[in-house]
Amino acid sequence: MSLRINDIAPDFTADTTQGPISFHEWIGSGWAVLFSHPKNFTPVCTTELGAMAGLAAEFSKRGAKVIGISVDPVESHAKWKNDIKTATGFDVEYPLIGDKDLKVAKLYDMLPAGAGESSEGRTPADNATVRSVFIIGPDKKIKLILTYPMTTGRNFNEILRAIDSIQLTAKHQVATPANWNQGEDVIITAAVSNEDAITRFGSFDTVLPYLRKTKQPTA
Repeated sequence: MSLRINDIAPDFTADTTQGPISFHEWIGSGWAVLFSHPKNFTPVCTTELGAMAGLAAEFSKRGAKVIGISVDPVESHAKWKNDIKTATGFDVEYPLIGDKDLKVAKLYDMLPAGAGESSEGRTPADNATVRSVFIIGPDKKIKLILTYPMTTGRNFNEILRAIDSIQLTAKHQVATPANWNQGEDVIITAAVSNEDAITRFGSFDTVLPYLRKTKQPTA
């Protein structure tokens, strides 16, 4: 069955560049970003892992752990890190899962059941769907799923923006409009009456009967 938002993120054990992990235990009580890439030593993936490494402190500020995964073995990840540093200037210090038996890729619906049982002989094209992002909350539920095509590198600032929105809207009865960024006005949800909105937010603007905007809550 395909994974959907609000499903429990499947738990698993795996070898990583920082030793074996049990995924739910590794997440702990915070947030997590699981992001996959089709194959090591490929150009787009090299830039992506470097970009994520450059933003590691920003994810940490949000209480979000980062973990990468591909169907390559852990030993390959370790060798590839030098190329990533050369190309992007950033050291990859977050763990990388070695999923050489395709177990996690199938568990997260990134590869079909008939994809085989080994990464040997697989090309990046064989792993085309393995360029995905899963944001997982402290409750171990999936909050966001993104899957990109082979030729399109991800925008990791957008993933940070999404985390900001998800964390804010989990705490307050608000939603975020298109192109929203931290600190900008938010939308009051339909579950909040006008009277309650005044109590909660102090004031708001009615753009349409069903679209009310207010300042971003800070508490």
